[in-house]
Amino acid sequence: MGGLPVEPGELLFELTDESRLWVEVRIKPESATHIEIGAPARLLVGETWIDGKVIQEHHALNEITRTLAVRLEIANPEHRLHPGQFATVRIQTDDSGETALTLPQDAVLRSPDGDWQVFVEEEPGEYAPIEVTLVRQLPGLAVIDGLVPGTRVVTQGAFFVQSELAKSGFEVHNH
Repeated sequence: MGGLPVEPGELLFELTDESRLWVEVRIKPESATHIEIGAPARLLVGETWIDGKVIQEHHALNEITRTLAVRLEIANPEHRLHPGQFATVRIQTDDSGETALTLPQDAVLRSPDGDWQVFVEEEPGEYAPIEVTLVRQLPGLAVIDGLVPGTRVVTQGAFFVQSELAKSGFEVHNH
């Protein structure tokens, strides 16, 4: 078997160029409808945000996680990102300027009859359940419809309020 002669210092292979990377992000399928090719994206690595953009959206769900893959292209000149690393990602959805009423996810609960509800303050220390429509969920947030903006809503401890009202015999499903 013969070989190819190589001079010392001669480049044989370049295994990787990490100055620009593709990052695969896994998202819920319902979130994919709001993402467009070319949309700006940001990755949080440690304490540093790195800018990028959406370059591809897969159309097949992962059979195990039931998530959809979105591919980002990220500049990595300082080599902060490496294969297999986890990061927090934010992808900008449409630029329509649409406003939405959002609450922490823990503020929106299921009522006994299965509808979504929040607890509003009627008077200081007195709360009532109000049914709302859950439009969509974002990481840590629920986008809702059915409340007037500015309504005072229980945002922490809603489950406790629901439990206390149920223990007192109060009809919590608001029908």
